[in-house]
Amino acid sequence: MWTNNTTIPEQLRGLWPGVVLCATVALAAGFVSEHYGGPVMLYALLMGTTFHYLSIGGACVDGIDLVSRHVLRVGVALLGARITVTQIGSLGWEMLGLVVSVLIATIIFGLMMSRLLGLRRDFGILTGGAVAICGASAAMALSAVLPDHPDREKHMLMTVIGVTALSTIAMVIYPIVAHLANLDLQATGIFLGATVHDVAQVVGAGYSVSTETGDVATVVKLTRVALLVPVALAVALFFHQKGAGKGGRVEIPLFLIAFVVIMLINSTGLIPEVVTVASGDVSRACLVAAIAALGMKTSFEKIASVGWKPIALMIGETFFLAGLVLMCLAFVDI
Repeated sequence: MWTNNTTIPEQLRGLWPGVVLCATVALAAGFVSEHYGGPVMLYALLMGTTFHYLSIGGACVDGIDLVSRHVLRVGVALLGARITVTQIGSLGWEMLGLVVSVLIATIIFGLMMSRLLGLRRDFGILTGGAVAICGASAAMALSAVLPDHPDREKHMLMTVIGVTALSTIAMVIYPIVAHLANLDLQATGIFLGATVHDVAQVVGAGYSVSTETGDVATVVKLTRVALLVPVALAVALFFHQKGAGKGGRVEIPLFLIAFVVIMLINSTGLIPEVVTVASGDVSRACLVAAIAALGMKTSFEKIASVGWKPIALMIGETFFLAGLVLMCLAFVDI
């Protein structure tokens, strides 16, 4: 992206057009989401695709690339400010065991289904992880540790679109499903927190039922988010052992280390609440800008070329996760 023959001011001048463009699209997506409803990530992605031509050549290329790679990692790292060890511990071992078990089962299911559908195994892990952990944020984080290949960004964008749409549908339908299953308020919170893909949709679904349900759903969901780091490390190790990794050892991405450090610092209670809230807001802004940049780097033609199989895979993973959690709630005393 940069050359040794340019000074730092010149490098910055080469970056700002693309950075400003991504920030502008992110602000526009936030405005539409806040005033008219709907998922801000999806808006940012769709708006970004309309500027695809600017990522091919011109003054914006370097800035778009910076936001899609490095700003993305900053956003994922700052997700740690939303979680504390106390929140995770408050669930109890039984609940934590359920969350971990269904997460692993969903990723394995995605891996198996991708093989049956003739898709890349890393795509099955990517979609399974996005469904099982935290939707679009997990898709972007996992994509960063998966082996590089020509379709990686296309697969990631397809996953973001799919899980965001499915998460929005789940936000509306899952509270009805919980009611039909005769779940009490706490069990409904567990169900919503363990199944809905994105944090914002979990909050919306949970508090639409009751305050108690919303509180339980949010804690369960944030625990799933906290599992992003061990899952990402496990994925990196898996592909390294399969010969897809780089070099002779597994390199732990710095943004995952930062995620853990920020979470541990936040758990001490020494950070003022205003700083924690601000970190969460910055994280969200970075992720929205990054998804806008990634949208700019992929055209609708490339997304459409993926076909129906990825959609079927994500729908199957979503049904599998919801069914598994309902079965656990029915037969396991939590």
